[in-house]
Amino acid sequence: MEGPRPPREDELNQIFEFLNHELRPDAAWPLSSEYPTAFAPSNIHNMRIITESEKVLSHAILKPIILKTPVAVLKIAAIGSVVTESSHRNQGLSRKVIEDCVIEAEKQDCDIAMLWSNLYEFYQKMNFELSGVENSFVFEQEFAVPEHQLKFLKTTQISAESIYRLYSQHTVTSVRTAEDIRKFLQIPNASIYTAWDTNNQLVAYAVEGKGADLTNYIHEWGGSVPTLLALFSHIRKTKGTAYTVITPAHAENLNQNLRALPGVIFSQGFLGMIRLVRSEALFQKIKRAARSLGINDIVLEKRGPEYLLGVGDNLIAISDEKDLVRVLFGSFLEIPHLTQETQEKLKRILPLPLWIWGWDSI
Repeated sequence: MEGPRPPREDELNQIFEFLNHELRPDAAWPLSSEYPTAFAPSNIHNMRIITESEKVLSHAILKPIILKTPVAVLKIAAIGSVVTESSHRNQGLSRKVIEDCVIEAEKQDCDIAMLWSNLYEFYQKMNFELSGVENSFVFEQEFAVPEHQLKFLKTTQISAESIYRLYSQHTVTSVRTAEDIRKFLQIPNASIYTAWDTNNQLVAYAVEGKGADLTNYIHEWGGSVPTLLALFSHIRKTKGTAYTVITPAHAENLNQNLRALPGVIFSQGFLGMIRLVRSEALFQKIKRAARSLGINDIVLEKRGPEYLLGVGDNLIAISDEKDLVRVLFGSFLEIPHLTQETQEKLKRILPLPLWIWGWDSI
């Protein structure tokens, strides 16, 4: 066997055939059209494959994402399209291509790696842990809100610049260009719902579906809370069936309004599986952010096999890296042996605001 390694240019057609056969055998579109920025020519060097006699046996790809948050700018290695040919499974090949993606992520100065999977135990053995927060709101029944003289359209014929303008108003965003959004608008099996004001200006949008994934899930949206509520109401009425909107924890105003709607079912889950890549660089970003808030004596460092966390002399030692991931990105829980004052200070900075929009997931 050869690899893990990045592919040669002359192998790309064979790789895409392998991926389509293994991951999208019944789809009417190639996998690459679902993830146009991950499989863009500029990102092919971030593919990892294992081959034998020129046959592709295993594959994974990483896509570096620059995430802007109010706390810090994070660089995230999103990992996806992990698959091994059926006759070669249970030989550790998927583990090898994933680990090589993590090595590459470290070379490219990524702070964390992130992936989406229900194979929790498999990835936990590689130090990935369920973390982050994802809110889900299921609209079981129709609901009425003021429509603010809006016009609603379901169309992909939208200016990418108009989408970008609304997207840029979010407090947590991955770095995108209008050209990226143009590519996203062409993803198959996606519905783009839009709201327009009396001046024919786009004031809200919502994206449902993404190829074979996220059917009946609104995973991208933008606009003010009133216009989004009107758009969500219109979508429920025109679809005639239930659907789900997913939101980050930091979208507090929207979340509060959605929870107040009649017949809405709310639940909270994990955003994805996260692994530290360059922990020291991440710790430095967190400490800089804490100092900007006046917390000058925060402690977050690795000392021997343990991680120390606290403020001043009030510290705890965390021996499992996965536990630290939950503290940094998950719902902040009460931590024994830390004083109330220390916990209140840490809660000003932790958990870090983290969100990966659906168009960016791979």
